Amino acid sequence: MQGAMLTIWGRTTSSNVQKVLWTCEELALPFERIDAGREFGKLNEDWYGAMNPNRLVPTVRDGELILWESNTITRYLANRYGGETLYPAEPGARSRVERWMDWQLSTLMPAIGPVFWALIRPQPGGPDAAALQALVARLAQVWTLLDRELAGRPYAAGDRLSLADIAMGNSIRRWYAFAIERPDLPHLAAWYDRLAERPGFQQHLMGPVV
Repeated sequence: MQGAMLTIWGRTTSSNVQKVLWTCEELALPFERIDAGREFGKLNEDWYGAMNPNRLVPTVRDGELILWESNTITRYLANRYGGETLYPAEPGARSRVERWMDWQLSTLMPAIGPVFWALIRPQPGGPDAAALQALVARLAQVWTLLDRELAGRPYAAGDRLSLADIAMGNSIRRWYAFAIERPDLPHLAAWYDRLAERPGFQQHLMGPVV
């Protein structure tokens, strides 16, 4: 079922916006995107806060419905617009997708975030060399867990691309773009190569890491 064209507020370099844009590409959903966040402003304006009380991106409007929180948005889009291949209806298969989406929020993001900020957006008083090395090592441990899981399947939740992979797409893109030494994780590297073949990944995630 096709509704009105989606409106998406958010800058293209945001990891959370990228999840939504890639999902739209996989579902062949037309959308209008409006720059918001960082240099584009808007987040502190009253009209934006009325839509999204967190004042973050992305925010999505589908008809009269306003959505925020990127993983929730991707689940909604898959449910609403025939995305069962990305987000299966069968409870067991769906749970395998959702646990990796939860893992992305609870485990991967806390590990990759400090490395991103230290390398890409360093702040005064940020981690010294030894502290950064410890952060990179911790992130490598997190990716090693996923590498072991990917030894038995091509995608995070099974045999096909799902919302779980989309949720982690920006993070794996950053991992291979960071100027750091990385352990040899062959299953993770092969997964990244598979994701990078997707047109939506190429269009929305392969820009500069900023």
